[in-house]
Amino acid sequence: MSELLAKDIMIKKVITIKRDTSVNELSELLVKNKISGVPVVDDSGSLVGIATEGDLIVQDADLHFPGYFKLLDSIIYLESLNKFKRNLKKYLGTKVKDVMTSKVKTAGTDTPVSEVANIMIRNNINRVPVLNNKGDLVGIITRADIVKSMI
Repeated sequence: MSELLAKDIMIKKVITIKRDTSVNELSELLVKNKISGVPVVDDSGSLVGIATEGDLIVQDADLHFPGYFKLLDSIIYLESLNKFKRNLKKYLGTKVKDVMTSKVKTAGTDTPVSEVANIMIRNNINRVPVLNNKGDLVGIITRADIVKSMI
């Protein structure tokens, strides 16, 4: 028996959102469709990011400036200033492009399901967009899809 591939278990009708859509519309889309994340596409339909409930939750979180101390004439930050800047952008964001994650882990249609599962585990993510040979978004696989494929 051959191993299942991404194309065998992926959801083909992918719900997507444009990067210039408002954060409120993103929230409504996630709730209405009972999903926790959605691929973000540009006007040509190319994948440019992913937006999740986690990205939205940053807006409700307390934002703390990273701790620091002064040594001579230098300021040494105890936490990542870049991480703070990313979170601040999400915190103040009004458009999907402000809150989305740009570096998306993807799989190809012929990627074995076991490798898709490894991508999810290694990167602590819940969904992996599936791209064809041309780089077009053709599907998405969630953790639930992988569990269902084991039955």
